[in-house]
Amino acid sequence: MTTASEQLLAVARMVWDDLASLTATELAINSGLTALIIAAAFILSKLVKAALNRGAKILPGPSDAEKHVRTRRVARFTVSILDAGLTLAALYLTLGVWGFDLGAWMSRGLGEQLVRSILRVALLVVVAFAAIEITGLLINQFIGRLTRISTARRRKAQLATLAPLLRGVAQTAITLIALLMVFSEIGVKIGPLLAGAGVVGIAVGFGAQTLVKDFLTGVFLLAEDIVAVGDIVNIGGFGGLVEQMTLRTIRLRDFDGTLHVFPYSEAQVVHNLTKTFSYYVFNLQVSYESDIDRAIEVMRATGDELQADPAFSDLILEPIEVVGVDGLGDSGIIIKARIKTRPIQQWTVGREYNRRIKHAFDANGIEIPYPHLKMVVAPPQPEPADA
Repeated sequence: MTTASEQLLAVARMVWDDLASLTATELAINSGLTALIIAAAFILSKLVKAALNRGAKILPGPSDAEKHVRTRRVARFTVSILDAGLTLAALYLTLGVWGFDLGAWMSRGLGEQLVRSILRVALLVVVAFAAIEITGLLINQFIGRLTRISTARRRKAQLATLAPLLRGVAQTAITLIALLMVFSEIGVKIGPLLAGAGVVGIAVGFGAQTLVKDFLTGVFLLAEDIVAVGDIVNIGGFGGLVEQMTLRTIRLRDFDGTLHVFPYSEAQVVHNLTKTFSYYVFNLQVSYESDIDRAIEVMRATGDELQADPAFSDLILEPIEVVGVDGLGDSGIIIKARIKTRPIQQWTVGREYNRRIKHAFDANGIEIPYPHLKMVVAPPQPEPADA
């Protein structure tokens, strides 16, 4: 019985003998045909890639970032499949040029089994990829349709939060099923694999309690509608707009563009600044010499004027609430007030109110104190009399 190395040496010797039997003309013709096949495969690959990129740009539908990413991913996958097919076709033709009957080997015995397995695995990969992309597209369209028909802002935020979570769960399930089917196709028994995965899963579960905690905390945050995409929240001393909520993290984008990523397990206390409604709170100071009652009247009048402005009337839910004198500071009297606004609009309303109240105080002679230094000059001392 010959060993594997002896069989390889015998095949190599046979290939060398076949090549040595070729004349110079036959060798040149075969080399030229081989170069032509490789060049044709390369050019065809480039043409197909260019056609796919052009086709991706003219696909119907809204032109957004998600569509751009999805079409590029599909194009790359398709090009990879076509490149693999062109490579195998070029190899088959090249071996045929050099006199190797690969078709006979592929039509019987081990070659036939190998070809069938490769084709089935390739088909499974293509079907799984298509299922993943179609599932993501259908979920996005379904959530998008619900978002468009919903009139409540909070409901739209919840749907925007739920979409990536549903997409992640569905695509992960499809990927796992596809992997199991591929393992089964290549001869791996799934039963023992699943049993082993169960044991490993228990062991990993003990070591990955934080991951489980992150996931469960995220589920409760969504189920109880504590936070959603589009809210402005403070977590652990950091604040920002909730840009994305994944299976285990919440991501905040602050005013200067910094992205803060928190696992759900670290979001033990969430300060939501934009749930249902918001308040802009004022702590205005006026000097001790100013008329306090007049200052309060001007604050209320300015708030009413702002609410009557068509540009801000839809943003303000209730008239300004002037609480009164909240403290006696070192340089002035503190008057506290607040305006109830729609979510996320408190800063827009507050900035405009601050601008108007400054003009109103100036027009009514109400002084806003600021730190200043008072210099006291001692009177000149009389010169001592001459003795």
